[in-house]
Amino acid sequence: MRSVSRVAKVALAGYMAFFIFPTVDYGTYNPFLGDNEAFSLEFIFLALGEGLIGVIMGFYIQIIFAAFSTAGQFFAFQMGFSAASAYDALAQVENPLMGQYLNLVSMLVFMQTKWFQKLFLGGLMNSFDTLNVFSIISGREKVLKFMLSGLTKLFADAMVIALPILGTLLLITVCTGLLSKAAPQMNLLSEGFPIMILLAFFLIATVFPSLVDFFVRSFSGGFEQLTKFILSFGGGS
Repeated sequence: MRSVSRVAKVALAGYMAFFIFPTVDYGTYNPFLGDNEAFSLEFIFLALGEGLIGVIMGFYIQIIFAAFSTAGQFFAFQMGFSAASAYDALAQVENPLMGQYLNLVSMLVFMQTKWFQKLFLGGLMNSFDTLNVFSIISGREKVLKFMLSGLTKLFADAMVIALPILGTLLLITVCTGLLSKAAPQMNLLSEGFPIMILLAFFLIATVFPSLVDFFVRSFSGGFEQLTKFILSFGGGS
């Protein structure tokens, strides 16, 4: 993220390398060393490929978080907040306020439930044992299928999160339109935005515990798929 300083990024990468280096088995890299244990050209490409592996993992994690932001965009339009957009430093896009709100909540849940530690101690360390750039090239169809399934999961999770609020607001909009036609002197459409906003916040407060539980399940399912994807290259299950 551009909002994070480069010093913090380098420090995080350095600390993670310091803790992971003594614990990882590097036996899978031996075939790419020369006869005199010097670095070969293949090993150089292998080292550069570690950056590609990091991009793939980071992109999939970004897909998981994008589901929450997308859910906020779904019902922000219905409740009248679609015009109130600002730059979201986490998603790095122009995002409605409700999308930013769900994104921040998901980030807090991500840190509170220790998924940050599980990501690095599980997925990152397993990637050194089973995954390299040559296995990615040979199994590129598997990588493409994995990414497409992640995009499918993004829209499915976003719809599940937004559907209770979106469906209720849609029913209220239809009822308000019918009442306005039946009694034009009430002028309910002019009061539609305050009603929608108050009702939407009430619904969010009501279903918030269920939303948090779904956030946890979404992280669990996403990281389980990521771990299976990494282990599949090494014959794991």
